[in-house]
Amino acid sequence: MGIVKPHLWFASGAEQAAEFYASVIPNSRVTHIETAPAGVPDVEEGAPFVVDLDLDGMPVQLLNAGPAFTLDEAFSFVVECEDQAQVDRYWDALTADGGTPGQCGWLTDRFGVSWQVVPQQLSALMSGASPEATQRTLAAMFAMGKLDIAALEAAARGDT
Repeated sequence: MGIVKPHLWFASGAEQAAEFYASVIPNSRVTHIETAPAGVPDVEEGAPFVVDLDLDGMPVQLLNAGPAFTLDEAFSFVVECEDQAQVDRYWDALTADGGTPGQCGWLTDRFGVSWQVVPQQLSALMSGASPEATQRTLAAMFAMGKLDIAALEAAARGDT
């Protein structure tokens, strides 16, 4: 039986992205780098071509293959955080050095990969005690870039 894993196409920089992700996400490491054979379009012979990454137990494959395809928000990694300090740490690390903050906990890192940095309790807050609580939480989330757990909890309670 095979393994299902995400496969991300990069124009270039897959090795640097994998090393960055391994440095940011605990229990992660680059597991293999395959170099390009002669004749691969848009990739220099001997350059990193296929990069395998273990991302906190999930196999991920990154490919350097030129600009024919680009990464976008249709695919993202979700990082569920235990507390605000963890939200802040991942948000800051993933938006550093050219990453772009987005809305509702979404961001794009400097390599063009999208991430959702969310508190573990977001699902419970979004399915609140009442439809009104859910709507307040949703409205608060829509007004945020990086998610603020205390503000989301206050919205759910109606304290805003």
